[in-house]
Amino acid sequence: MLLQGLKVVEMATWVAGPSAAAVLADWGADVVKVESPIGDATRVYYPDTPEAPNPIFTNENRGKKGVKLDISKPEGRQALKALLRQADIFITNVRPGSLKRAGLDYETLKAECPTLIYGAVTGYGLVGPEADTPAFDMTAFWTRSGVAHATIPPDQEPFPSRPGFGDHVTALATVSGILAALHERHATGRGRLVESSLLRAGAYTVSWDLAIQLRYGEVVTAQPRDDRPGPITGFFRTKDDRWLLLLPRTLDCFTQLMIALDRPEILAEPRYEPPVTDQQAVREIRAICDEAFGGMTLEEVGARLTAADLAWAPMGTLADLAEAPFARDAGCFEMVDDGWGRMFPLPASPARFPEGAPPVNRPAPKLGEHTREVLEAAGLTPEEIAAVL
Repeated sequence: MLLQGLKVVEMATWVAGPSAAAVLADWGADVVKVESPIGDATRVYYPDTPEAPNPIFTNENRGKKGVKLDISKPEGRQALKALLRQADIFITNVRPGSLKRAGLDYETLKAECPTLIYGAVTGYGLVGPEADTPAFDMTAFWTRSGVAHATIPPDQEPFPSRPGFGDHVTALATVSGILAALHERHATGRGRLVESSLLRAGAYTVSWDLAIQLRYGEVVTAQPRDDRPGPITGFFRTKDDRWLLLLPRTLDCFTQLMIALDRPEILAEPRYEPPVTDQQAVREIRAICDEAFGGMTLEEVGARLTAADLAWAPMGTLADLAEAPFARDAGCFEMVDDGWGRMFPLPASPARFPEGAPPVNRPAPKLGEHTREVLEAAGLTPEEIAAVL
């Protein structure tokens, strides 16, 4: 059954809020997406025609019904509240100040909808002077949280994260909080506010480094390659211009690697006995590895590293992943209706249920596609429906 029978109303745009609702829809929840008359911003990324369906909007909104409401008008707000009175969960990433002014904040709604679980997806949280600051994942999650600074070496020009990178982490945090609140509601019968933020998700994502910073007052993060510790940790280029990442698990991996690279004599050098802390020795070992890797193809190197039971991975491309049998085996893709009657693969939500799960059997909605149907089911009269159409 998973989440079948669970009613979700989503009033969100861009990525973090919609993708949280999309995960719930993937798992069987009945999700209604409420959009403004101009629609979700991600609708404009692709034209969404039979010849060129919109994969971005579909990825974040598959499996939902679509309702168009203008909540700047009293009729629109009343229609939304009618939906919320029947809902189990509300997900929104509208800024807190705007929700408060519209009477759609949690404190205002909880008296009218006491069992509602209210999922607020924010940039910087619900309180404090930053609560209404405009935010995207590239600003709050990637840049301001310290994730970018910890990731980009100081000798490189800063670069943005890929679109949706932090949004999807935040979406999963939102889903986990909502499910915890849902479990609590089974015992108490009461809803509650669940808040997630791009900033908090970023802080959690980089929490190894942040924990060191909090405990000791400083932390060394991304460094230029020549200054990095760990002589055999990192990326290496092969003869056929491919990159691979090597990640040793134990000190014994140094011995295994030198044997795999036909350089056992290195093991007799006292300066190179692990753990190597002298940075000049680190650079010398890395140069030996660079030379060895550079003399072999990725296939040749991979065979040796695999035989030595070393943890490594080639740097794959999205094109590689899209065609990889191991990605299909891991359930990375979901067949989805493109909205024009054809099925195509999209990234699957990350949790899998091998013993069975509801199929993703509804495409992303056209703007306002199900407005009349959903409002009728919520009990609005024909006159009330006509007022919002």
